[in-house]
Amino acid sequence: MREHPRHLGTDVKDSPPLAEANEIYKKLEERAIAESGDLNYRVAHCRKCERGEFLPTVGSGHPLADILLVKFQPRYAEVTEGVAFFGRAGTAVLKSMERLGVNPLIIYGTNIVKCHDVALAEGKKNCPAYLLEEFHITQPRVLVIMGQETLAVFNRNRIAGMKELEWDPGRLQDLTPFCRALVTPDIDDALDEERAKAEFWKAFRNLGDWFRDEPPY
Repeated sequence: MREHPRHLGTDVKDSPPLAEANEIYKKLEERAIAESGDLNYRVAHCRKCERGEFLPTVGSGHPLADILLVKFQPRYAEVTEGVAFFGRAGTAVLKSMERLGVNPLIIYGTNIVKCHDVALAEGKKNCPAYLLEEFHITQPRVLVIMGQETLAVFNRNRIAGMKELEWDPGRLQDLTPFCRALVTPDIDDALDEERAKAEFWKAFRNLGDWFRDEPPY
C-alpha cells in the first residue's frame, strides 16, 4: 500500500519522520476500518426501500483506497455473497488491474444501488447517501464511475465541493481538489459482447496512465 500524500503532506521537507508517518497512517486506517464496518452493518440491515428476500450488497476492498470503483447495481453472484464486485465483474477488474500494473490492494468497489430486487426509483433515491459515506471513508484519489446510469445518479447526488461530471469515457476529470474521476462504460454490460468489452477497456486503461504518473510518496 503506497503512502497517501493527503494524509502525510505533499511537501517532502515538511513531512513527518517515517515512523511517525506510519503511525499516523495506522491510526487513520484503524478509524477507516471501524467506520467501514459500521457502514456495512447499516447497509446490510437497511430497510429504507421495500425490497424482496435478497439482502443489500456491501462494498469490498481497502478502507483507505486510492481508487474507488462504482457501478450501478449488484448482479446475481454479488447478491448471493452480499459483496460488491464478487464474481465476473470483480474477476474482470482484477485482470484489468494486473494488465495495467495497478496494485489491487489500493482499490475499493461498490454499487450505487445496493439491492438487486428493489424498485429502481427507490434505490436511486435512498442508496446514494451510502456511496457518499464510502467516498468520505476511503478518501480516494480517483473515483471510477461505470455506466451512464451510474453517472446520472451520482451527478444528482453530488455534495458541495464536487464538480458535475461529463459523460466522456476515458478522460480524467476533476471532481474535488483532492480527487479525480474517470468515467467508463458499465462493466457488467461489457462482459459478454466484444465491442462493448473493447469500449470499456479503451476507457478503463487510462487508469493505468494515471497510476504510472503518480509520485511514489
